[in-house]
Amino acid sequence: MIVVALVAYVVVFHWNDLANWWKLNNIVLRQALVSGFLIGGIYSLIATGLTLIFGVLGIINFAHGAMMTIGMYITFWAFQLFGVDPYVSVIITVPALFLIGAVIQKLTIQPVMAAPAHNQLLLTLGIAIFIENLLLVLFTGDTRAVQTDYAGARFFAVDTMISLPRVWAFLGGLIVAGILYLILTRTDLGKAIRAVAEEKEGAALMGIDTERISLITFGLGAACAGAAGSLIMPFFTATPTMGETFNIMAFVVVVLGGMGNIPGALLGGIIVGITESLGAVFLPGSSKQLGVFIVFILVLLFHPTGLLGRRSG
Repeated sequence: MIVVALVAYVVVFHWNDLANWWKLNNIVLRQALVSGFLIGGIYSLIATGLTLIFGVLGIINFAHGAMMTIGMYITFWAFQLFGVDPYVSVIITVPALFLIGAVIQKLTIQPVMAAPAHNQLLLTLGIAIFIENLLLVLFTGDTRAVQTDYAGARFFAVDTMISLPRVWAFLGGLIVAGILYLILTRTDLGKAIRAVAEEKEGAALMGIDTERISLITFGLGAACAGAAGSLIMPFFTATPTMGETFNIMAFVVVVLGGMGNIPGALLGGIIVGITESLGAVFLPGSSKQLGVFIVFILVLLFHPTGLLGRRSG
């Protein structure tokens, strides 16, 4: 009875306060969902390159985030020196990172393809550390930001604020992922990549140059990371170690979606983005990523192959 009386009191005398509280929290919740969905598209793009490399080469590439950082610095200097818009600079970073990725694969990854998996993993970790320290030597640890006229541009959908740069980044990520999907499904190169991913020895017996396909695949994965670096520059700052955070999130996305599964990377990126954004609302301080790792652990416990991964057996 006491509880009922208290509820009745609150409803009768504080109805307006309750209504305002509910309205405010609904606005915050919708804002978090929209922001998480948009940043999830960028996570998906980064993870797509990572899962492509794993699917074909079977290598967990710890240097993937560092390659995204290279893309961010290329975007920054293209803007500073030549006034190239960050989103336009994608046409520079994609081929540049493809070449960088191809060179790294040819000179460092290819010679250890037959080595144990932990040796390959440590090699990519060493490459990441080398890139980060090279960027630190070249550009110091200062943060670099791109100041565009549209950095603060936004519009409202009812009472939810939507950032235009984040929308453009999301759409850009979809376009890049869509082009990659078309390459993989509609071209002879894509058929060769999928054949090598499915059965490397069988593909070699059919006359496919597996070393060349591995080089191209690593380059495509690096190009995805470079594109992501360009797309986030209008609302992120570049530092030599910036890629580390995105690297961790990309690995979570890849495992959530299923290792080597590109549609799974797209789904996992959206889930991680929304979970992280909701964590910023409901969790204190810098604990916003706690929810992401809780989801990550739950998926590993109940579906170890990922949401879209195939169970063996």
